[in-house]
Amino acid sequence: MIEPILTIDEREAINCGRWFSTLSPSLRHDILRCAYVKRYKDGELIAPRGEPPDGWVACARGAIRVSSTSISGKQITLTYVEPGIWFGETSIFDGDRRTHDAYAHGDSSLLCVAKADFRKILAQHVELYDAMLRLQARRIRQLYGLVEDLNTLPLRARLAKQLLHLVRSYGVPGLSNAGEMRIGLQLAQEELAQLLGASRQRVNQELKSMERDDIIRIEPGGLVVRKREGLLHIAEAAE
Repeated sequence: MIEPILTIDEREAINCGRWFSTLSPSLRHDILRCAYVKRYKDGELIAPRGEPPDGWVACARGAIRVSSTSISGKQITLTYVEPGIWFGETSIFDGDRRTHDAYAHGDSSLLCVAKADFRKILAQHVELYDAMLRLQARRIRQLYGLVEDLNTLPLRARLAKQLLHLVRSYGVPGLSNAGEMRIGLQLAQEELAQLLGASRQRVNQELKSMERDDIIRIEPGGLVVRKREGLLHIAEAAE
């Protein structure tokens, strides 16, 4: 569903994005001026794999689940795009089709810039070329880090690092204990396992172990991080 404007919270998520906030005021203005908002219900398909790109997109609310389908037909989650993150420019630059499916995870809002408008902004703002290079370089570094972790770190450490990332991106302070952080992104253990390249059973075992150590608490509605320093210790001890 297309709507004309962002809500106050959605605009704040875009403006406070780590990458977007580094752009000049004039560039940010021109991007926002030609952008439009699309809203999706939980599980709704946003962009299918194999289609040509139609624009550049930022998550403004909720999350975007990026996935692929194996030969056997099993859907595999690769990552979740959080509020403030821009994506979709790769297919615009190389002219190729989309490489993965994108679904709304929870009710989600996207800020979209049409392909033609994106190219106009590039022509008007040389600054955007350098900014896009920085954005791609950051993603390459993250990708190399994930591959390295997958090949060198035990599952417990990879899980701790993933939970720390989820707390930074989706952490909500606990109502009864301000020192606790609830992970607002609702993930099934199978989805969490897919992010870590492990089985659901092994991830469940590690989560139970962390719960016994009072580092996290497993609740029907999701995970609560009780001791962030405990996760940090697990992650750093394995490096």
